[in-house]
Amino acid sequence: MNRKIQSATLLFLLAAACTPVFALHSYVAPRRTHRVRRAHLRRLRWNPVFRPSRESLLLQNHEIDRMDLPRIQDDAELEQLKASEDLVPIVAGPTLRFDPRLDPDRRYCRPWTREFLDDLSAAYYKRFHAQIQVNSAVRTVKVQKKLRRHNRNAAPAEGEIASSHLAGITVDIQRRGLTREEIKWVQEYMRPLKEQGLIEPEEERRQWVFHVMVSGHYTDWRESRMLAGEQPIPETEAAELPLQ
Repeated sequence: MNRKIQSATLLFLLAAACTPVFALHSYVAPRRTHRVRRAHLRRLRWNPVFRPSRESLLLQNHEIDRMDLPRIQDDAELEQLKASEDLVPIVAGPTLRFDPRLDPDRRYCRPWTREFLDDLSAAYYKRFHAQIQVNSAVRTVKVQKKLRRHNRNAAPAEGEIASSHLAGITVDIQRRGLTREEIKWVQEYMRPLKEQGLIEPEEERRQWVFHVMVSGHYTDWRESRMLAGEQPIPETEAAELPLQ
């Protein structure tokens, strides 16, 4: 009798080992394959024209210093700059919207930065009949320090590579959710502006935005084109890129 019980127990254990419920490898392998596939897709999707770098941050801060702009320390200083109209409101409309999480008190920037946004959003809407989204604009040193506590990839609040958001000359434009053609169009729109030193863009990986610092020279460049009877759109083939 004991021999029969032992045989039955052995058969049960062999059957259990072959059953998917007990076969651990049937669970582990798909998970690992899924993680590898997702990592591969992220590498394919993030192929920036404007790669973030220390050199880019130095250029952005050099422009702030050239214009002798303050790094805004706190809300009191922010409100003073709004009152003096050194900072102007970014206005949502048919061509532009905000990330709803962006505090309305920080939907401000320098006048020339708003001009860039107006021009970009109008050209983008004409091409794709869609709005661009602004995720971030002016920040204070106090806000940047708080951001750094939660996001170690955020630029410092002080020093030679401090965030250019602190001077109100920079905006973050949503990149996530754009099609490959839309991303290509934005890159081609910005490329000649960067080559002329009018903007300093970066394509951030973790935040999936176009981080764009706009030079104070943008207004002069824009006005010269308008006086010549031309639209303030860079010399680019971006408008001719085919939709697919």
